[in-house]
Amino acid sequence: MAKFYGKVGYSTVVETAPDVFRDTIVERTYYGDVTRNSFRPQADQNSTVDDVTISNQISIVADPFAIAHFGSIKYVSWMEQKWKVTSIEVAYPRLILQIGGVWHGTE
Repeated sequence: MAKFYGKVGYSTVVETAPDVFRDTIVERTYYGDVTRNSFRPQADQNSTVDDVTISNQISIVADPFAIAHFGSIKYVSWMEQKWKVTSIEVAYPRLILQIGGVWHGTE
């Protein structure tokens, strides 16, 4: 089992001015394990470049912030890329994050 050390991105709403709210990303760093490591190229008929989709699971040791805000996790930084989180399993004191395609910052 490979070890994980990286950032997890959370979507949060921040008040930037009185009565003005904006979605922002907050990154926090976690330790954990890569429990499944697999990928497959995904061909698109309208593109000459294949997209990469992975089916990895990363199990992080969750802090109180992660437990309280696990529903707002958007991505995991792993292997020098941000990957979108497709599902989250709470297995206290850990969160098991299923990651998929590349995160582009809009999901």
